[in-house]
Amino acid sequence: MATATAKAAVTDIGQLIETSPEIRGGKPCIAGTGVSVHRISIWHNLGHAPEEIGRRIGHLSQAQVYAALAYYFANREIIDAEIAAEEVEADRVEQEFLRSRQPQP
Repeated sequence: MATATAKAAVTDIGQLIETSPEIRGGKPCIAGTGVSVHRISIWHNLGHAPEEIGRRIGHLSQAQVYAALAYYFANREIIDAEIAAEEVEADRVEQEFLRSRQPQP
């Protein structure tokens, strides 16, 4: 009895994450999406499971979510530092905005 074996396309996981100066300021993103590794890692650190992240961003495959997480864990110290710096800057801008809306004496 002969069996046909279908060859599935092999995905090179190195092709799932890309960086480009024109997209998200050069931060690593899931290829072809503009979804940053930072965004995926923030959701992961908030306790969201990879499957939930994939459902919330419906156009991502589980392979893409896991590739972003693999990239994050391989570069965790750098990415966590970048996220912390972004949070500090966001807080600074928010405080500046709030001060600008206060009535002047």
